[in-house]
Amino acid sequence: MWLWGMSVVCEIWFAFSWLLDQLPKLCPINRCADLNVLKEKFETPNPRNPTGKSDLPGIDMFVSTADPEKEPPLVTANTILSILAADYPVEKLSCYVSDDGGALLTFEAMAEAASFANLWVPFCRKHDIEPRNPESYFTLKRDPYKNKVRPDFVRDRRRVKREYDEYKVRINGLPDSIRRRSDAYNAREEMKALKLQRHNKNDDEPLENVKVPKATWMADGTHWPGTWVVPGPEHSKGDHAGIIQVMLKPPSDEPLNGSSIDAKPIDLTEVDIRLPMLVYVSREKRPGYDHNKKAGAMNALVRASAIMSNGPFILNLDCDHYIYYSEALREGMCFMMDRGGDRLCYVQFPQRFEGIDPSDRYANRNTVFFDVNMRALDGLQGPMYVGTGCLFRRTALYGFDPPRSKEHPGCCSCCFARGKKKPASVADAPEEEDESHGLRETDDEMNLALLPKSFGNSSFLIDSIPVAEFQGRPLADHPSVKNGRQPGALTNSREPLGAATVAEAISVISCWYEDKTEWGQRVGWIYGSVTEDVVTGYRMHNRGWRSIYCVTKRDAFRGTAPINLTDRLHQVLRWATGSVEIFFSRNNALLASHRMKFLQKIAYMNVGIYPFTSIFLVVYCFLPALSLFSGQFIVQSLSVAFLTYLLGITITLCLLAVLEIKWSGITLEEWWRNEQFWLIGGTSAHLAAVIQGLLKVMAGIEISFTLTSKSAGDDADEDYADLHLIKWTSLMIPPITIMITNVIGIAVGVVRTIYSELPQWSRLLGGVFFSFWVLVHLYPFAKGLMGRRGRTPTVVFVWAGLIAITISLLWVA
Repeated sequence: MWLWGMSVVCEIWFAFSWLLDQLPKLCPINRCADLNVLKEKFETPNPRNPTGKSDLPGIDMFVSTADPEKEPPLVTANTILSILAADYPVEKLSCYVSDDGGALLTFEAMAEAASFANLWVPFCRKHDIEPRNPESYFTLKRDPYKNKVRPDFVRDRRRVKREYDEYKVRINGLPDSIRRRSDAYNAREEMKALKLQRHNKNDDEPLENVKVPKATWMADGTHWPGTWVVPGPEHSKGDHAGIIQVMLKPPSDEPLNGSSIDAKPIDLTEVDIRLPMLVYVSREKRPGYDHNKKAGAMNALVRASAIMSNGPFILNLDCDHYIYYSEALREGMCFMMDRGGDRLCYVQFPQRFEGIDPSDRYANRNTVFFDVNMRALDGLQGPMYVGTGCLFRRTALYGFDPPRSKEHPGCCSCCFARGKKKPASVADAPEEEDESHGLRETDDEMNLALLPKSFGNSSFLIDSIPVAEFQGRPLADHPSVKNGRQPGALTNSREPLGAATVAEAISVISCWYEDKTEWGQRVGWIYGSVTEDVVTGYRMHNRGWRSIYCVTKRDAFRGTAPINLTDRLHQVLRWATGSVEIFFSRNNALLASHRMKFLQKIAYMNVGIYPFTSIFLVVYCFLPALSLFSGQFIVQSLSVAFLTYLLGITITLCLLAVLEIKWSGITLEEWWRNEQFWLIGGTSAHLAAVIQGLLKVMAGIEISFTLTSKSAGDDADEDYADLHLIKWTSLMIPPITIMITNVIGIAVGVVRTIYSELPQWSRLLGGVFFSFWVLVHLYPFAKGLMGRRGRTPTVVFVWAGLIAITISLLWVA
């Protein structure tokens, strides 16, 4: 009875968890964008825009980095180059780099990128290069000359490749260059101080040791105002001044072709050589202030960009995620500029990854989540925000309600017909959006007098809010569009960037600016969670906004993901910890407003609940072994009725899996890898997250799981070398225990049955089958522990031996 009872309790929870996962998948949807219609509406001459200048709204691109030692500056610089070369009107695009560590290394790497962009960006435009990240382009395994017809392409490519190699060497040499420069300047300062001391001392006074701060020096011979290599007062990671440097000025509105006089390695006489604005930002940090990690850095960029460029749309990328498809921004804008698009808070793009082993041993690509769950949510109120590759509406980030929120209450119905493909162009949109205008639920216009309480006391920032709202509206090209703008309204020239504007931008990134405001509570990225991305998206959906999932014909963005087992477990631990925090906070979907649709609430509820499944999963993985140890089973015998029920449930689940695979386009192997890592993560990282969350909520105790020993493969430079790197962590103990327990259980069950007077093979068969099923799911974990050529750390053998001996002694006793 005790085996049966444990099994039933676990099965009831699994059924509940399964329902939470399946219900939001009732309305899957696929979308496509028509870029030709976008061009016709916004970039074709018409009576209101006779010159055909781009009428598209501006986009502010955010790239975040924090530590040049963990995030190589070359990777960040190449991400910047892919943004500067994106296929979007140059004068409408601005790029902001947030360096939360305030490192001179990152600053000078961005300066090198800005210099190399003068060659790389025109080269991409001239020859229609894809992808526009130079490292990815020059390491492509396919033929680079395919479909290239210009006779000078081979010569241009060879010259740009040489320039890129020199550019890489310069960036890789920056740490040594900064160190040597700083040592030279510091030695000069010491000599000056020593000479001054000798000049001022009396003849009989002994010389004292001269103490000069080990400053980090810029190339112009001045102190770097950010973090020094040798930290000093007001120059450390948590204590430095705010910095804003415009590295590429705003371009002119008219195209500017290259000149034959310019000393460029390639001919650019027929190519527009303008570059988007590039700005380096490092917010001020001081002791005693909670800087709120990445969310705080993003909010600082929101304020600074509102003053300097005020693009009505914002797209944020991690430093290792670059633009792989140069027209991705245009596809996202198709949805925002569609009729009814003014009610969209963001367009989320799927995350795609490079450098992952071909077998994807630990399900790093997350294809089930990005191609199944997210597409299914798109048929409801929209996908969740997943931290990068997301095009935001600025006013939605500001915490405003969507237009016409009274006419669009939440319900359990789906937004579109089930499974129907909807074209997304400005010529086609759901009729439900064509209703009256309103920015908030209660008033039709912004009350600027009340905004300082929420946004702070910057008049520049307050004045930019209604401008961003207007510029983000769709075109009023149809009588049904009530909240639109007239065509040609965004063809005017941008105001020049003055010193007063930059000074105001510096003031809004100060550490005190957010005091007594709603930044991080209602406005901008939301504070208080490890997974600030999910919480930020949840708040928008909770106010009635909708979001869109944009799957482009080519991958829109590509990035990197950890392929090492320990790094992967710690990544999942961070996500699960954030989910537990959400469950115990006011952001729990059980407290959602009536504006959120019912099935959307179910999806967000699942986000907060899924880590708790680990408790039941761990118990369930031990049940087969307990059955084998005790000689009993969860049922008295393997009767026909039991086997019939089991077979029916198994076939049903398999058919549902096949259905998901069919409509989402993922492969069977990807689905199976996801199932395997669900059990691996569930018995390790998810369980640890639940323990962390409960200890933090109930006792205020915070614990962390650290890495200890390491064991690498023979060749650290080989492909996928990290896959074979073993770093011991306590997260590995539960899965190892489960594996050893089930292996010993199988051995015990077989021995007992063979030597018993009346062998009960049916009970053995049930226990062995389910133990084998558990071990099959844990196979990638076991393979990861072995490393390459069996180079397993000693600590793994020690833990395995201790667990095996303990289990054996307990059974014997």
